[in-house]
Amino acid sequence: MTTVALLGTGIMGAGMARSLARAGLDVTVWNRSADKAMALGLPVADDVADAVRDKDVVVTMLFDAGSVAAVMRDALPAMGAHAVWVQTSTVGLDGTEELAGLAAEHGVAYVDAPVLGTRQPAENGQLTVLAAGPAAVRERIAPVLDGISARTVWAGAEPGAGHRLKLVANAWVLSLVAGTAQSVALAEGLGIDPRQFLGLIEGGPLDSGYAQLKGNAMLSGDFTTAFALSGATKDAGLIRAAAASAGVATELVAVMERLFARAGDQDDDMAAVIRAIRPA
Repeated sequence: MTTVALLGTGIMGAGMARSLARAGLDVTVWNRSADKAMALGLPVADDVADAVRDKDVVVTMLFDAGSVAAVMRDALPAMGAHAVWVQTSTVGLDGTEELAGLAAEHGVAYVDAPVLGTRQPAENGQLTVLAAGPAAVRERIAPVLDGISARTVWAGAEPGAGHRLKLVANAWVLSLVAGTAQSVALAEGLGIDPRQFLGLIEGGPLDSGYAQLKGNAMLSGDFTTAFALSGATKDAGLIRAAAASAGVATELVAVMERLFARAGDQDDDMAAVIRAIRPA
């Protein structure tokens, strides 16, 4: 049986841990706030070094590159020679380079594996993994990737390839949500029932299940978190940095970054970006 340590049991990590356990893997979890980890009903390690010791695979699902690096500086010395680190947090291109370097310093195999999906796909083991890592470890981590995902896309062998694809995909996601909020707010401002807009695009070439989902959340005011504003704000900044490094215009993503940042409680779902677009 593959033994796994999952570090970080927030919205995404909790669902991933349950999916791994449901797939029959031997899962130990760790979180800075132990109560979040204990609520899962899985073995909980008090110390991150104890969590990763003797494990086949270590999965990180934390907020950003800084938090991942801080945790793994304590974890890596305790990992075995044959362990593989599967890094699923969205940390950007510079962050990925930093973390891959940290793994190399400790002689640990590293797989860059950000995921597409929110709370429910994580709970259901239906994420999409955008992976990049050495071919030699792919078979060893297959049970883990299969446990959390409906699909794994191998983007390349070198760290960064998975993240480049993730940032491209997230640029589309953020644009879709911000664009939906713009149309909903504009409809309201012009005295049109915004449901007419959602009905107009429904089922046609302009439709998107995500636009319908987030648009209806904007109308109901139900901002129960599937993808937090804080994550959208962070990811927009990572996309902006990647675009700048590639010589791609950054104006659009910079505007979205500001909108998500000023949309209020950053723990709310990203659909709450509507609050930054509606009249004050």
